[in-house]
Amino acid sequence: MLLSRWCALMVCAAAPLFALAAPRCLTECTPRIGIVSAFGAEADILLAQTQGKRSHVVSGKTFTTGVLRGNPVVIVLSGVSMINAALVTQQMLDHFRVERLVMSGISGGINPARRVGDVLVPERWAMPMEVYWSDDARVPSPCGSAKADVGCLGLRLARGADGQPLPSFSLPASGAASVPTGLFMRENHVLHAGNAPRGEYRFDYPVDARMLAVVRTLAPALARCGPRARQPSGAPDPAQCVAQTPRLVIGGRGVSGTAFLANPHYRQYLFEQIQAETVDMETAALAHVALVNRVPYIAFRSLSDLAGATEFNADVGALFSSGLAETNEAEVTLAFLAAWKKQGARP
Repeated sequence: MLLSRWCALMVCAAAPLFALAAPRCLTECTPRIGIVSAFGAEADILLAQTQGKRSHVVSGKTFTTGVLRGNPVVIVLSGVSMINAALVTQQMLDHFRVERLVMSGISGGINPARRVGDVLVPERWAMPMEVYWSDDARVPSPCGSAKADVGCLGLRLARGADGQPLPSFSLPASGAASVPTGLFMRENHVLHAGNAPRGEYRFDYPVDARMLAVVRTLAPALARCGPRARQPSGAPDPAQCVAQTPRLVIGGRGVSGTAFLANPHYRQYLFEQIQAETVDMETAALAHVALVNRVPYIAFRSLSDLAGATEFNADVGALFSSGLAETNEAEVTLAFLAAWKKQGARP
């Protein structure tokens, strides 16, 4: 009798612990591709083509399950910002059995060779705005005599191919001198079941090789005029079309940060120092969460403008007013899903 009571008490006491340690799929356990969209208009296009839709509300956020281009999916709108992207991605992974992640939305251009409307698929993402903010351009050494020793603070500075810390950002000034900001890029610490308890530092988050290989087979028909670029007669309105047909551009590095980047000097710094192609405020946060949870990911981004550009560009207005931004972005996402299904790959 006493033993039975002891066992009952132990089960009751352990129940909350087991609940905390429960596996994923708190809401639904069908293997799915998770699609996190940062742009509401594009999410609407994907949802409109999803079959067998069912909505699930988690902490006020609506997750929609269904089948899209033959793939079981769950779709959610993240909202702008690194924090929102990280939060909603972890919620998705906790509540659904997500075996692969797709991030999609709008981004700013960094590489001046890219054009408004191009859809970019970088092969890796980074967070260069995670920084050590020093007082000048000298490499900091708060933890000892060695330069770049910031380990006592639990930090590590980002380094270039030569193994040296990347230079800090400086602003141009009148005359020959520049104004140092003391902003040094640093790496992020990542801890997961595979590298615990020490974890690892990393600057880049590579996308999934299998998913990227499928993207390289795509030839989506990207439009130059959005669905709303119409004259009263119904003919395309040239004033609402971008000057050149957008392209699918694969490879390079994308970057994300908490700042809305509208500074051409910082844009040039990112291009020169880390050869960044595009910047947004969500993808690298999703990539961090994906790595921690050991879930493969990829991201598609449609360029809205050259980040921080001050000159007028009619293509920027045309991209949004005509609906071209979401149309082309969705076209690439849908083409990828169709190709993924055709290859017979599991979610």
